Amino acid sequence: MVNYRFLGNSGLKVSELTYGNWLTHASQVENDAAIATVHKALDLGITSFDTADTYANTAAEVVLGEALKGQRRESLEVFTKVYWPIGPKGPNDHGLSRKHIFEGINGSLKRLGMDYVDLFQAHRYDYETPLEETMQAFADVVRQGKALYIGVSEWTAEQLRAGHALSKELGFQLVSNQPQYSALWRVIEGKIVPTSEELGISQIVWSPLAQGVLTGKYVPGQPLPEGSRATDEKGGSQMISRFMNDDVLSAVRKLKPIAEEVGVTMPQLALAWVLHNPNIAAALVGASRPEQLEDTVKASGIELDESTYTAINEALAPVAVTDPEETYSVSPKARLI
Repeated sequence: MVNYRFLGNSGLKVSELTYGNWLTHASQVENDAAIATVHKALDLGITSFDTADTYANTAAEVVLGEALKGQRRESLEVFTKVYWPIGPKGPNDHGLSRKHIFEGINGSLKRLGMDYVDLFQAHRYDYETPLEETMQAFADVVRQGKALYIGVSEWTAEQLRAGHALSKELGFQLVSNQPQYSALWRVIEGKIVPTSEELGISQIVWSPLAQGVLTGKYVPGQPLPEGSRATDEKGGSQMISRFMNDDVLSAVRKLKPIAEEVGVTMPQLALAWVLHNPNIAAALVGASRPEQLEDTVKASGIELDESTYTAINEALAPVAVTDPEETYSVSPKARLI
């Protein structure tokens, strides 16, 4: 079964492998398969589920809500997000204004079929809305009981510090950040992680398998596996493109003997590497088929010794991205609409 970790400086525990439904529910996967996969996650001990209003333009939340219907609500930790354009994409259907935050939480709760979410996250930083307005709106969402905790996604170290200070003034906790993080994408280690450790903020990381590259399924000079992320024309191939070159794929091949020595699969090794960092509360994992999760959950509880951790880092050192400046280019400087 899956282990649990505290989320930030709070009393909330989340499963260290959290099920995420970006790019799958209502998009790559038919609804029946998506619901079966969620049920499999529950059977395997995953109780934390991450979604967002923007996934499949709100449809992913509907599918997740349907999949969780009938489950004991108190036994689940459900996360969603607000920021990106949704619906007809009007002038206020984007960002972190008070208007959009309240319409976001109300819409998400309706689609999920729930009275509250455990974690409500700012999906990016909004440079065009005063941070005071954003944090006051989040405080009011918490006081209304619509969200128990507040988190963010892909905020810089300075933005985390400013948001944390305002949350304390307003009487609620900023407990998490959701950045991209994997053995190939380590940009949060320079500034984000030290700042978060100081402030009591955990990371819930996305793409811990580097869009599937760290599973070892992609081999230099070989055809792309049919049905893989790299062949997905609905967005998957674009997201994975940064890793799809021979240098990266050749470096990843060096992990295979390391995984064999430890006695784990390459996906398990990649997830264990992420969870080796104590500031990581959870790694987001997805699946298009229920059976994929059976291998994935075995990564929970694997403890890498320092020699193995170092060997992984050395194998990927020539291709891993570590520049903390990358964290400053994620949130758009202006809204898209």
